Amino acid sequence: MLKKISIIVLALLLLMAGSLFAIPYFFKDQIKAKIAQAINEKVDAKLSFKDADLSLFKSFPNATVTIDSLVIINKAPFEGDTLVALGELNLKMSVKELFKEKSEAINIQSINSKNGLINIIFNKDGIGNYDIALKDDKPSDNKKSEPLSLKIQDYKIENFRFRYTDQASKIKMVIDSLNHEGTGDFAASKLDLNTKSTAKISLDMDKVNYMNKVALTLDAILGIDLDQSKYTFKENKALINQLPLEFDGFIQLAEAGQVYDLKFKTPTSSFKNFLGLIPAAYAASLDNVKTTGDFTVSGFAKGTYTDTTVPKFNIEIASHNASFQYPDLPKSVQNIVIDTKIINTTGVLNDTYVNLDKLSFKIDQDVFNAKANIRNITQNALIDAMLKGTINLGNLSKAYPIKLDKPLSGILKADVETKFDMQSVEKSEYQNIRNAGTMSLSGFKYTDENGKGMNISNALVQFNPSQVNLKQFNATTGKSDIAVTGILDNFYGFVFKNQELKGNFNLTSNQLSVSDFMTAEEPAKTEAKKPAEAMKIPAFLNCSLTAKANTVLYDNLTLKEVSGKLIVKDEKVTMENVKTSIFGGSIGLNGSVSTKGKTPVFDMNLGLNQVDIAQSFTQLDMLKKIAPIAGIINGKLNSSIKLNGNLTNDMSPDLKTITGDLIGQLLSSTINAEKSTLLTALTSNIKFIDMDKINLNDLKAAITFTEGKVNIRPFDIKYKDIKATVGGSHGFDQSMNYSLKFDVPAKYLGTEANALIAKLTPADAAKLENIPINAVMTGNFSNPKISTDMKTAVTNLTNQLVQQQKAALINKGTSKLTDLINKNKPATDTTKTVIPTTKAEVQEKAKEEVKAKASNLLKGFLNKNKPAEEAKPVE
Repeated sequence: MLKKISIIVLALLLLMAGSLFAIPYFFKDQIKAKIAQAINEKVDAKLSFKDADLSLFKSFPNATVTIDSLVIINKAPFEGDTLVALGELNLKMSVKELFKEKSEAINIQSINSKNGLINIIFNKDGIGNYDIALKDDKPSDNKKSEPLSLKIQDYKIENFRFRYTDQASKIKMVIDSLNHEGTGDFAASKLDLNTKSTAKISLDMDKVNYMNKVALTLDAILGIDLDQSKYTFKENKALINQLPLEFDGFIQLAEAGQVYDLKFKTPTSSFKNFLGLIPAAYAASLDNVKTTGDFTVSGFAKGTYTDTTVPKFNIEIASHNASFQYPDLPKSVQNIVIDTKIINTTGVLNDTYVNLDKLSFKIDQDVFNAKANIRNITQNALIDAMLKGTINLGNLSKAYPIKLDKPLSGILKADVETKFDMQSVEKSEYQNIRNAGTMSLSGFKYTDENGKGMNISNALVQFNPSQVNLKQFNATTGKSDIAVTGILDNFYGFVFKNQELKGNFNLTSNQLSVSDFMTAEEPAKTEAKKPAEAMKIPAFLNCSLTAKANTVLYDNLTLKEVSGKLIVKDEKVTMENVKTSIFGGSIGLNGSVSTKGKTPVFDMNLGLNQVDIAQSFTQLDMLKKIAPIAGIINGKLNSSIKLNGNLTNDMSPDLKTITGDLIGQLLSSTINAEKSTLLTALTSNIKFIDMDKINLNDLKAAITFTEGKVNIRPFDIKYKDIKATVGGSHGFDQSMNYSLKFDVPAKYLGTEANALIAKLTPADAAKLENIPINAVMTGNFSNPKISTDMKTAVTNLTNQLVQQQKAALINKGTSKLTDLINKNKPATDTTKTVIPTTKAEVQEKAKEEVKAKASNLLKGFLNKNKPAEEAKPVE
């Protein structure tokens, strides 16, 4: 019996579990429809979400609906702007809510969301993009059923980003890394909401940054009156970085806007409160820090925030004759005075003003003072500031725990006054700008984390109304020394208005090592890394640098007498008349590098004058790729090279994209063939060439580059009385396909040919035609493959010589026969025997002569028997 009961219970449990898995699939479409209906019936915006899932396990016995990738996109006048984007949204509700009809409301008990964005924008007309609720023109008694109803007990958001932009007042606020949660019974009209919040806040007003990722923490109990839309701070604890603050008062929503009545202050007046303002990344623990004097922050905000007004407010930050000293540090900061106010007495945002009436401190005997006033902050900010004093940089790390591998050293002196308005800066109306004074730095020494040091012996900056004049800058680093002077034309426009940084500078150096100004590569890591992005030339730079250096060390090269001009503008560096002495000659360069597009590109013209061929084509990687074989040539080169193409992410040329051409002339050159695998293989296949004796003087060659290949137009080389024509191409991957055509006298074609030539008379030997020989070089420069038609050429020569020998023998026989005939002619016979010119004629003529000779012989024999007077001479 017990066994049966156990089986039944197990079956019920399995059935229940199976139901928990199965039910979500039955109601998934209904839930998705409810969500879409709930939002679309309420908002005038574009809604999308990737998926909606239902789970009965996450919060059993309640159900959890999860919406993935919910996005709300604005319509006009904010067409295409994202209002809300939620990576994940979870809604918790009772299971019974799943069984309601589509027209019935679903009660939501809990909401939490992750990885969200809320983007609030006010345009120049004061219209907000958050006002997306559909307007209901129907009478109020004609009510529809609500598809969603909130009876929230708790909520939570994680890793949110809140952006607020007011285009009219030029205010931009970003709350990043926002985490917030609250617990309370929203079903009640009055409740206490227990909240916890952390965030990082940044604030910009009219392009001036006032806060940059300031850490905020707030744990507070808010008294909420839903009927009155009123939120009152009860118990709260806030931290700005590490500065504690307490709040008192309320915020209330009204038809006109939001009503504020808030007060805040530091709970204590210890100077540790000031140290708490410094971000934790740049400060040490405040434990055991000795302080004297006070530091307080207090203020209020009271009034209504509307489209045209802000609450009146007053924020006071004050300290009097304070000091602090960290444990284990030898020096203290003394005589600290801070008197700062941020005030608005009218409720008009532009009437806000900032008074830094005094900021002063002393380290040892060095005193530093500053003051500043800012008014008219949203329309045309007016700034009046002063800096005066001395700071021994070596004392900073002795008085404050700055995280440096090696301490600084040097003396900074400032005596500067400035007064200007933003419109004058923007319009370069220098007559309205008053700048005066100087800043100097001497004896500065700094060493970075990689051990590279920078020593500035003297630097002097002079401030004028229209310019910042770098009067002196002398520094050494590594193997380099530099001296720079120059002028910045719109320093304030760059700092405050994001304008281009315009300037012109002159640099001189006795020796400049490029590696001293390069960032060391990070050690290789085993885990996969994203591909490095290509370096970008800053878009804000619009300046020029005229440079001259006696020696420049670049990689393995030593450049002498370097001079030229660099112009940086529109994300492009243009090089003008760059010259250097190297490789026993000189190189001139004009060109540009641009990173404005997605892929960086370059365009370059090089002029090589009297440079050593072997050095330049073995030490410059680009020339080595263009002509790998040139490195074995001794001599000088004049050349003009034009190149353009893409650059890789490390700013080296992408060889597959290079196009251009080279025209070069060799001077006083010889070849070291034994240093070349290619030429060694060539001479082993073509015996009649001695590479060491080839004269390349005044040789001119034309080369083009395209699609990763180097194409050489055919050119002629003279070697003794041999003419050679060379042409073809090779790839930057070192693969090659070249053809060589030789016009070779027969005497160079080996012992067999010379033995046959020796049998000819000098006259006949001179009549021999030159023999064409072709060679093809493939493979690559380190493993070449050579093929020639040498055997065919020798065979053709042999056949030519044999035919000449036959003709010579025939001519010899004909000559002897003619002599025999002419010898026996009577003295009175003056006719000459004509020598036949063909074999057939020779044979026919020989027959005739033989017949004639035989006839004459016969006649003579017969005439011997006649009387003397009858006898006649035999012809």
